Amino acid sequence: MRRFEFVAVDVFTETPFGGNPLAVFPEAEGIAGEEMQRLAAEFNWSEITFVLPPEDPANTARVRIFNPAYEMPFAGHPNVGTALVLDSLGRATGDRMVFEEQAGLVEIGIARPPSGAARARIAAPEPLSVRFELPAAGVAACAGLAAHEVIVGTHAPVLASVGHPFVFAEVSHDSLRRAAPDTSAFRALAEAVPELEGRLSIHLYARLADRIATRMFSPLANIVEDPATGSANAALAALLLSHGDGEDFAADVTQGEEMGRPSFLAVSAHRVADGIRASVEGACVRLMEGTVTLP
Repeated sequence: MRRFEFVAVDVFTETPFGGNPLAVFPEAEGIAGEEMQRLAAEFNWSEITFVLPPEDPANTARVRIFNPAYEMPFAGHPNVGTALVLDSLGRATGDRMVFEEQAGLVEIGIARPPSGAARARIAAPEPLSVRFELPAAGVAACAGLAAHEVIVGTHAPVLASVGHPFVFAEVSHDSLRRAAPDTSAFRALAEAVPELEGRLSIHLYARLADRIATRMFSPLANIVEDPATGSANAALAALLLSHGDGEDFAADVTQGEEMGRPSFLAVSAHRVADGIRASVEGACVRLMEGTVTLP
């Protein structure tokens, strides 16, 4: 029998049972890819991570990220949580880490304030790419809303990415609170838009006076709702900057309130030579430790 230790943390919060749960396997050598996928389905959290030796010794680690349905090229809360778990184990080089992931190299900065929790700042591995628009009526139906509730003044619902693609749609705060995913509508929209390749994650947002409130639904990946989605919120910052004239953009984001798991993220984006780059920052709290036994 093979035994592998894991650490469970809540990410984008400093309070236990808030934020987004994550299981990190800090020493995952010997776990096959198929077993990683089965473990992700067994945990049934939005993602879990497996830390492996880097292919390039100049980097900190190779990190594989799985949700219950498939392996992900990049994701925000798994990187924040994994970085802070490895930092607690003494595996950071100063205040910097570099993870090798499917989407590319992910650079991470670690801040350790004299008081309060350590924080990780994740630079998304790709510049913003805006791919194609989707029908407002179809996206609204996926969220249990009417078509007129989707605000199209800045942009129509659009698929965009800084490492992992999401469909972004702006709504009012009232509509955001009332939204509820309709799996049948998700399937219908995914079938109607073959370019989605059967994968559809919708990130709704409402712009408030002091923050941006968001919700993310992805029932086709067995994630009815996600309490904190770092990669989506980083891409949102880049998308909003792309529709303005400024050189940079920053905002506080809240997510997960409707689920009883309030999450707090800091996002930023800036223009560079190859386009718009984005980052997301947050803390985590260690909650559990355990061992998985595999045959």
